[in-house]
Amino acid sequence: MPLPDSPTPDRPAPAPPESATPDHAEMTPPYGSGPAPTAAAGAGTPAAPPRRVRTLDLIKAKTQGRRWAMLTSYDQYTAALFEQAGVEVLLVGDSAANNVYGHETTLPVTVDELIPLARAVSSATSRALIVADLPFGSYEISDEQAVATAVRFMKEAGVHAVKLEGGVAVASRIKAITTAGIPVMAHIGFTPQAEHNLGGYKVQGRGDAGDALLADARAVAEAGAFSVVMEMVPAGLAGQVTAEMTIPTVGIGAGADCDAQVLVWQDMAGLRTGKAPRFVKRYADLHSVLSDAVGRYVDEVKSGEFPEPERSFE
Repeated sequence: MPLPDSPTPDRPAPAPPESATPDHAEMTPPYGSGPAPTAAAGAGTPAAPPRRVRTLDLIKAKTQGRRWAMLTSYDQYTAALFEQAGVEVLLVGDSAANNVYGHETTLPVTVDELIPLARAVSSATSRALIVADLPFGSYEISDEQAVATAVRFMKEAGVHAVKLEGGVAVASRIKAITTAGIPVMAHIGFTPQAEHNLGGYKVQGRGDAGDALLADARAVAEAGAFSVVMEMVPAGLAGQVTAEMTIPTVGIGAGADCDAQVLVWQDMAGLRTGKAPRFVKRYADLHSVLSDAVGRYVDEVKSGEFPEPERSFE
């Protein structure tokens, strides 16, 4: 005897119900997605895990005229804090060379030094898109080297995209990496890894050089980059590139017409002292805050005020 609702010759199998999810919407990963989500307070069903920002979300934001913010991050605490504050993209930049490891330029930092930082940032977040820089020397030799380095960042650090510097000259690298299934953020204009070749920290794209920068932007877009950083580029030229590109532009010293902006977080928060680049806006004076806190700690230790009785055990 057939089971209830089983198909018979005179009763065909019922059609499967239509999915409530539109064809273009992102669905739950079919292969599992880590630990099961915990139940929300007072709710009878598990809370849905937060969804990561995707590269397609950023492209869609451009079509909608919605801007977004990107900051660098190199550790779990800033990553979680920046995500909570609404930063949609976190960059584990080769700027860690200057801001973590104490080098004068970005050139010395290695893949092996950046991967643990990138792993910490990706592990501490649940929504932000995490992008890792490919450091100097890790992609210049060949397309194959570029893909191998990008794969390491995806597998060992858990990032969601990589960034590399250059325009027309690295178009084949971008195409090779994206063909391998890895999203690429491009970087044109002033490219710090090439500072010696460029003659120092100089604005790029002025005058006749504007045509070359436009060519770089078109080349990286055609190669498959999902976005392009423009650093130290005249605002008018950056606006022209932004208007022409179908992918979002990210400005750093490139004016207000870009689709997004990025800053090194230590610059933005005022942790780094001294003369800042013209394009940096300090939103806090974290250097003074930490200096004051550490000074009071030292004074209390020397005076015997810390630790107080309530901070000690019997």
